[in-house]
Amino acid sequence: MLEIKNISKTFNVDTISEVKSLCDISCTIETESFVILVGTNGSGKSTLLNAIAGNFFPDQGRILLDGIDFTRMPEHKRAKYIGRVFQNPFSGTAPDMTIAENLALAAKRGQVRSLGWALPQAVTREFRERVRPLGMELEDRLDSPIGKLSGGQRQALTLLMASWIKPKLLLLDEHTAALDPKTAAKVISMTEEVVNRERLTTLMVTHSMQQAVNMGTRILMLHKGRIVYDFSGLEKQRLKAADLLALFDEIRKKEQVDHAAAEMIDLLYV
Repeated sequence: MLEIKNISKTFNVDTISEVKSLCDISCTIETESFVILVGTNGSGKSTLLNAIAGNFFPDQGRILLDGIDFTRMPEHKRAKYIGRVFQNPFSGTAPDMTIAENLALAAKRGQVRSLGWALPQAVTREFRERVRPLGMELEDRLDSPIGKLSGGQRQALTLLMASWIKPKLLLLDEHTAALDPKTAAKVISMTEEVVNRERLTTLMVTHSMQQAVNMGTRILMLHKGRIVYDFSGLEKQRLKAADLLALFDEIRKKEQVDHAAAEMIDLLYV
């Protein structure tokens, strides 16, 4: 279970570029749940994932995963518990290393490493068997540099690597945004298969309202660093993409009204 308690984060404090990215966010993500994060650009979706992953420490609040306090834990130590797939297909892998070498690193995540043959024949056979179900014929290209692959192939392998040793938490940060529609659909299908088969606790950021309503067990909508809507159960099942778009329009209209009201108040005091 992931517990986020009153997390706040402000960047560039006391400067003209100050941004309040997270504002007193609290939520609990139950074990084995698949939660989708949606929101406009700058709403705090990726920032929340970065806080959980340890890219920075929050200004206040606590983050706990299965009772382990992550709040001030260094990022490299959290990697033992967290798998992550980024938006950029070239992130999360070592491009100059082969597919097999990248998989070997994933298979050793969180373990004590020692000198020895990294890729004995038995391990290579296991890699082929784990890669074959991707359906991309990569099992016969294990000696190819991963940087030579297409974006879709790299994202599929990164997903496999992130879940190779079952993580306590899987973070997916718009991992299909840079792919063409056909490839994105294939990676999404793989995502659902992996998450459901391994019963992974998952947080997924997406800009696709269709993905949001079709996938997962819960939707959190963020706006200006706050959770403004939380849908689960039957309420989530009944949601359509048009419903989420309507909520976005409602938020924008409210902002316009609030902005106009603030300007009117300023005029009254001039």
